[in-house]
Amino acid sequence: MSQDHLKKLILLRHAKASMPGHVADHERPLAERGHLDAAATGKWMVANDAVPDFILCSTALRARQTCTWVCQELGEKAPTAKLEDRLYNVPETEILTLVNHVPETVRALLVITHLPAVQALALRLAADDSDQEAYTDVALHYATSGIAVMQHDLKWAELDDRDCMLTSFAAPRG
Repeated sequence: MSQDHLKKLILLRHAKASMPGHVADHERPLAERGHLDAAATGKWMVANDAVPDFILCSTALRARQTCTWVCQELGEKAPTAKLEDRLYNVPETEILTLVNHVPETVRALLVITHLPAVQALALRLAADDSDQEAYTDVALHYATSGIAVMQHDLKWAELDDRDCMLTSFAAPRG
């Protein structure tokens, strides 16, 4: 992969949500820890050169709140998020379809979504030469606020299987 043409795909699982209760799952807010962790995730992104220029975010409340905290930490570099119903309660193939339709002008894409699809997509796209520690972390425990950073040199429309190098995985805590 030529370093000059690499794009970043950043897959983020929303931060820690409150326990299911008297609201529909789609409307569950972040737990207190989730607010802190989401802010820490934004700080991690800035410190690790993982700042997006486009964001696709699930419409679920916990994902939107995660996005708000992340963008607050990104400051002036934060792009406006595109809320997407098709990132909630879907298989990884639906997320991949959305990624495949991202404009070619996007160099760094952040997708904020949910388990199990976020984990399945990261594992599907991770090439054999990916960072093995990051791959193991993704496979064994994609924690809340878990963020997988992947690089590729293809068009977004061409991403399918084993096309990205998984370079890092973190689950920042506030």
